[in-house]
Amino acid sequence: MSTTVIVLTGFVLVAVVLGAMVTSIFNKLVTYRNRYKNGFAQIEVQLKRRHDLIPNMIEVAKGYMKHERDTLEAVINARNQAVGGLQKAAQDPGNVDAIQGLAAAEGVLTGTVGRLFALAESYPDLKANQNMMQLSEELRSTENKVAFARQAFNDSVTQYNTYKQTVPPVIFAGMFGHGQDAAMLEFDSAQIQEPPKVSF
Repeated sequence: MSTTVIVLTGFVLVAVVLGAMVTSIFNKLVTYRNRYKNGFAQIEVQLKRRHDLIPNMIEVAKGYMKHERDTLEAVINARNQAVGGLQKAAQDPGNVDAIQGLAAAEGVLTGTVGRLFALAESYPDLKANQNMMQLSEELRSTENKVAFARQAFNDSVTQYNTYKQTVPPVIFAGMFGHGQDAAMLEFDSAQIQEPPKVSF
């Protein structure tokens, strides 16, 4: 075999190995990104459920809390902001600003719902209302599901970010459209990290 053939064979082998390595990196980046997007979709389902429960609670509470209009309106406004934040984050779960905006809106919503529950303690008839008790239980269950879904999402984001920051993926990540790290969904308010304490 001539030296030229050996050198050409060596170049071909190096190109094949390099191509396989780059293809593997690309595929893993796509796989990990799809995992965190799926994780966010699970959060979205639970937050939509949460957002749907709140108007029903307001309707039940209205009949008993006629003098607490400001609190009821604050919950409705916070819920509407949270719905908007969720819609924006759902369009691009990797967008840091959208995820942070969602976290802030959910924190405000949790605070206003907590105030609603605190005020409801002053209304024994409302506490005894079957619809309110059922809605409160559904909300508590949904809050737990949000917490589990958020943990799974954050685990997927961590896996994606860690992989793309290692060598050799860090060399190719930007070229493949994976330049920006994905943001974890971290709620600032300790209130939302724990489901609201409902004692109906």
